[in-house]
Amino acid sequence: MVFSSALIENAVNEFSRLPGIGKKTALRLVLHLLKQEPAQVQQFGDVIARMRQQIKFCKVCHNVADEEVCSICSNHSRQRQVVCVVENIRDVMAIENTQQFNGLYHVLGGIISPIDGIGPDQLNIHSLVERVRLQGVEEVIMAVSPTIEGDTTIYYLSKKLREFPVKITTIARGIAFGGELEYADEMTLARSISNRLPLEKYVQQQ
Repeated sequence: MVFSSALIENAVNEFSRLPGIGKKTALRLVLHLLKQEPAQVQQFGDVIARMRQQIKFCKVCHNVADEEVCSICSNHSRQRQVVCVVENIRDVMAIENTQQFNGLYHVLGGIISPIDGIGPDQLNIHSLVERVRLQGVEEVIMAVSPTIEGDTTIYYLSKKLREFPVKITTIARGIAFGGELEYADEMTLARSISNRLPLEKYVQQQ
């Protein structure tokens, strides 16, 4: 791709670093910005920069937040005795979009994957155990993508929580094995949350 302007080329290169954005799409975005008023483009850039500089991660569940505690954890109308364990922030958004879950969340920040060098110490597991130990959690829902790595993570977490009087469930198999939670349609995901299974039954199905 040949550019007549180094400024355009640099902007295209930056946009193309974003996931799912190729050079052609990046060029369309840059040319679109060129059609906008300078003040609008400045506002666009300021919003992105401010988001990155000021965003926080909830000290309770590790979700993104504007304050020290996210809006979900600070909402006292939610079922505080039920915690849904997810792999990442996108999964929180996916489940929230179903409007079928009114409990709290815990974002692991990934799943156990020795091939990728990700072990339990790299994930937010200790804080989950502490929440169960100290905050009267009655049920932990394992809403982790149904993959080999996901199952490994579920098994590890169930062992860590075994000593506590907490019910451990997992989402139903409406999500195909090997699929990613964030890509499931809202109806399938909603049914998987509503029809969750005790972990023992999930293990027996393997």
